[in-house]
Amino acid sequence: MATIVLFRRPGRTIVPGPAPPLDAVDRRLVALLQDDARLSVNELARRAGIGRATAYARLDGLRDRGVITGFRAEVDPAAAGNGIAAYVFVDVEQQRWEQAKAALVTLPGLVHLSLTSGAHDAVLLVRCPDIENLRDVVLVRLHQIPEVRSAQTLFVLDEVRLPPLAPAEPR
Repeated sequence: MATIVLFRRPGRTIVPGPAPPLDAVDRRLVALLQDDARLSVNELARRAGIGRATAYARLDGLRDRGVITGFRAEVDPAAAGNGIAAYVFVDVEQQRWEQAKAALVTLPGLVHLSLTSGAHDAVLLVRCPDIENLRDVVLVRLHQIPEVRSAQTLFVLDEVRLPPLAPAEPR
């Protein structure tokens, strides 16, 4: 089943339709930018083996389609002062997950939130400068959210940061 998305094209109305798959050029552009988002468009075009105008048009298309959502610096959390990390498994009141999600995203130090199936309703990755801040987030701030029924915290002892996932090949 194809995903339905809304496309925004300059000077055109929003058109609903199936999301077109990434072709080889789009995948190459995304992979190059994942490796180094600071590439100039000229250098990106050269490495991708396409013209500069094509690179500009493809980048605009990738942004319009929501494939590229931004350009960011990768930061080492510990070097930036957030050396304590924990995964928090959260159970929320059923039928109140939208309110819970809206409240959870406001937690200080929240890096990632996933709504999940299975034993828990949500998994949070929280990073803090010290254990006192983490304690405040988990024992005070999290449990002040009315929709939260319970939480289980696992401390991250060591981690391996992997490169971004490459775009999927079409079937």
